[in-house]
Amino acid sequence: MSKTKVLITGATGLVGTELVKQLHEQNIVVHYLTTSKDKIENQENYKGFYWNTQTNEIDENCLNGVSTIFHLAGASIAERWTKSYKNEIIQSRVATVNLLKQVLSNANHTVSQVIAASAVGIYKDSLTIVHTEESDALNEGFLGEVVKLWEAATTSLSNQQVKVSQIRIGIVLSKKGGAFTKMSQPIRLGLGAPFGSGKQWQSWIHLEDLAAIFIFVMQQKLEGVFNAVAPNPITNKILTKKIAKHYKKPLLLPGIPKFVMKLVLGEMHTILYESQKVSSDKIIQLGFNFKYKQIEDFLG
Repeated sequence: MSKTKVLITGATGLVGTELVKQLHEQNIVVHYLTTSKDKIENQENYKGFYWNTQTNEIDENCLNGVSTIFHLAGASIAERWTKSYKNEIIQSRVATVNLLKQVLSNANHTVSQVIAASAVGIYKDSLTIVHTEESDALNEGFLGEVVKLWEAATTSLSNQQVKVSQIRIGIVLSKKGGAFTKMSQPIRLGLGAPFGSGKQWQSWIHLEDLAAIFIFVMQQKLEGVFNAVAPNPITNKILTKKIAKHYKKPLLLPGIPKFVMKLVLGEMHTILYESQKVSSDKIIQLGFNFKYKQIEDFLG
């Protein structure tokens, strides 16, 4: 019996690396797409293939024997949002989907499902709304625009006779890097403080649980939109306090005003002050079991 094969875009990022690890633990063969020919490996269970959205190139051999595509590729939102970089954030998501659509329409493939990353940034900034996957209270800002365009492009892949699943990801926490490293750095230096009132909700997820959700959606052949957040969101103020306690560091009060972070980060500062309280009930009711339910499970 042949092994299950999957294709991953964004395989070398924080989430992609953990996803590859967990897939390999389940004896699943990974193909991955990369824009760098230097990063192409050819191992028995890990094979790289070249693609380039600028030149519309993609190695169609990436689909050989593949049943599921995990689409994680996209430029980081944690950079200053200049006009040109905002365009790159959008294009890196939409253009990559369009290239996948092209190869799926041209190739004689065995793909039955595409599971794509999305973000809880699609939901409206609110201290009171609890967002489910059916929420129609959507973010009118730049991040909301990005996610709407991203999801619309991904949804169009269903025209290629594949199931499409979208994973709306919260703040990914890991001690290996990413958001937690950036959040905890000023606290470790004794300069930690909440952002603004600190009342904004932060819907987080542990990296291991996130990768496990992608695999769960594949194995259960689930279609549609799923929130990937831990069952217990936390306010920015409480999260900041708990990280400070973990590192045995004091906190500076009051919170950091918006205008200060706007000077430092430009428009990107909105990420720190927006509030999205997001529910994971849907994926739980389908049988997914979170390993990290409370922030203490992560901080230890």
